[in-house]
Amino acid sequence: MIATRVTRPTVGTPGRATHVPDGHGLDSSGHHGGVPDWDAPRSAASALLLTRLGEERGVPAAELLAGTGLDLDRLRVPGTEVSGRQELAVLRALQARCPDPEVALEAGTRYHLTTYGIWGFALASSPTLRDALQIGSQFVDLSFTFCTLEVDSDDDEVRLCLDDDAVPDDVRPFVVARDLAGLRTLASEVAPGLPVRRVTVRLPEPADVGPWTAALGTRPQFDAERNVAALDATALDLPLPQADELTAAMTARQCRELVDRRRARTGVAGLVRDQLVTAPGAMPDLAAVAGTLAVSERTLRRRLADEGTSFRALVDEVREALAEELLSTQSLSVEQVARRLGYAETASFTHAFTRWKGVSPRAWARR
Repeated sequence: MIATRVTRPTVGTPGRATHVPDGHGLDSSGHHGGVPDWDAPRSAASALLLTRLGEERGVPAAELLAGTGLDLDRLRVPGTEVSGRQELAVLRALQARCPDPEVALEAGTRYHLTTYGIWGFALASSPTLRDALQIGSQFVDLSFTFCTLEVDSDDDEVRLCLDDDAVPDDVRPFVVARDLAGLRTLASEVAPGLPVRRVTVRLPEPADVGPWTAALGTRPQFDAERNVAALDATALDLPLPQADELTAAMTARQCRELVDRRRARTGVAGLVRDQLVTAPGAMPDLAAVAGTLAVSERTLRRRLADEGTSFRALVDEVREALAEELLSTQSLSVEQVARRLGYAETASFTHAFTRWKGVSPRAWARR
């Protein structure tokens, strides 16, 4: 249940994450908000999980899926994808029929590593918890969260922070409860025996805290400024029980391929992206692209905003994707890649790449 800058520097994926750099500690790169792209595709596994949970509570699947364009048979087909909007509709229907927070917490405990498919295997096969946090943040778009994930730490603890500002008010309690319980479930399966040290929740304290304590492994502090699940930092560099170097490399590659397929742009954003990739070394500016598309700059900005992105975000997206491709060939130096992408100075490219990926281009290429 874990998509800001590491996943892709575009405005608006339902889940986003800040970077998890190399080094002694983990430091947040800061939150970069945006209008969520509720039409972004995701696995149907979460929608199916929520539907089954509702059925167990006596709510017919047809009622939970009404108006979504989905049916139970379709959700059961392996590889089926739904939009974030469709999953949110299922979640909203479940909360309406089962408003007890215990249902949301129960949902979170069912999001096992296997629920996430290749993303879950990538986490499990990571060498260390630090690596798992890095890969999880980088490909957080493959999770089911509607929150922004921020990761920071000091010598004492690692803090996984769920920013729920972009979550609709009516479903925020359900989403926060589900995602916090989901984080605890992931942590317990990636690193068995690693306890959640403390949890803080932005929601008001309920009359019965028992279900929260049972689902999260510790009594949370409510009415807090942030939703946080904190882990012991001493475990960051300990080997994980299912670590496997070859599997980790393979699943990371598959995560990247899946994210790239899902992020293939359509609509006006797709037209703009097509213009940008034709000349990466001398990308046209907003005025030039608007002229090519026969619209005003103001209209182009508005249409991109309607699709949950911006011209600047698309420029960054194209440069990030091309930078990965060029660096992965191992045949070009960082300086050469910078020039091919239109950067006047290598330092500017290095700064941008580090903002995207959480590591320098040289470090990324060595990996």
